[in-house]
Amino acid sequence: MRGMKFSFLCKKKPQPTGKRVTIVGAGPAGLTAAGYLVCKGHDVDIYDKMPEPGGLMLFVIPEFRIPVERVRLGAKELADEFEVTYYPRTKVMEEERPDEGDEFYEQVIKLSELKENYDAVLIATGIWNVRRIGIPGDDLDGIISPLELLFWIKGQNLGYVPKEKVPKLKGKKVGIIGAGLTAVDVAFECNRLGADVEIFYRRTIREAPAGAYEINLLRRRGVKWFELVTPKSVVGENGRVKAIELLRTRLGEPDETGRRRPIPIPGSEFQVPVDYLVFAIGMVSTPPVNGSYLAVDRRGRLVVDERHMTSVEGIFAAGDVANGPTKVGRAIKDGLYTAVAVDRWLRGEL
Repeated sequence: MRGMKFSFLCKKKPQPTGKRVTIVGAGPAGLTAAGYLVCKGHDVDIYDKMPEPGGLMLFVIPEFRIPVERVRLGAKELADEFEVTYYPRTKVMEEERPDEGDEFYEQVIKLSELKENYDAVLIATGIWNVRRIGIPGDDLDGIISPLELLFWIKGQNLGYVPKEKVPKLKGKKVGIIGAGLTAVDVAFECNRLGADVEIFYRRTIREAPAGAYEINLLRRRGVKWFELVTPKSVVGENGRVKAIELLRTRLGEPDETGRRRPIPIPGSEFQVPVDYLVFAIGMVSTPPVNGSYLAVDRRGRLVVDERHMTSVEGIFAAGDVANGPTKVGRAIKDGLYTAVAVDRWLRGEL
C-alpha cells in the first residue's frame, strides 16, 4: 500500500534555507503544509497532543474511508526523508481548556513560547470538540459525543484505547441526531458492531449534508432514517437516557445556508426509546488559545487575513481551525495554500 504523499513537490530535501517553522497539529492540513515547506528547504517541527501523527484521519475517520496504513506511511516519509521532527503527546495552549483527546498528552507548551523559538508558526489544530444541543436531559448517562465514540472505536483498533472503554453496542438501540458525515460514520460503526441504529434529522434527505447516497447506503444496511423531526428533550430514568422526545417539523423559507429552515410543529411530540444517544450536530474548532492572544470569531475559529495569517504577525492558521468543519480534501487544500503564504512571508515576498 502506498502512503499519502504530503511532500509531492520534491523527492528529496533541497538546500536548507536556515528558517525554522513549527506546525501545531498533525492532521491533514498540518501534514500537507509540512510537505510543502520541507520541499522549499525549511526545517519543520510538528507538535501534536496525540500519540502519533494523523489527526482525525488516523484516530476518528473510519478505516474504509482512509486506511490507517496510508496515513502512517505518509507521515513516516516526512520524518525519514525530509527530517520532519514530531513532538507527540504535546498539547500547545496559551491558556487552559479541556478538549476531547486530552487523555493522551503528557506535556503542555505555550503558543507564545513557540512563537519565540521559531521563524514562523502554523496552527492546524482542527476540531476536537462537539457542539452541545442545549435541551433538557442532554447531560444524562448514555449520551455520547460522536467524536468520542468514533475515537474509542478507532483507538481500540490502534491499540491506544482499552477494550472496556468502548460501550457494548450489540443489540442496543442507538439514536443519532444529525445527518452530516460524522453522523453517518457513527451510524456505520454502531451498525457494524451490532447496534439497532436510528438517525433523526430535522430536514429531508435532500438537504442532508452527508448526501442521499451515503444515507441510502446505511438504510440498505438496516439503519432506520427519520426525517423532519427535531429533538425537544431527552427522557431519562435513574439518571440514564431512556428515550428521545421529538417534535415533527415542516420546512419554511431558506436560511443563511440556502437550505429550507425547519420549523417545529407544536403539539406533535412523540418519543422513541433508545439505550444510547449521539448528538452529531456539528464540531467546533479548537485553536490553541482560550479567549486571548489570538483573535477568534463568534464560532471560535481563528481569524485570518488574505495571507492566512492570524492577528499576530508570523502566526498562520490552516484547515478546520480557521474554516470550521470541512472535508479532508478542503483541509488539505487550505494547508497547502497556507504553506505557500508561510514560505513567501519567510522570503520577504508577502
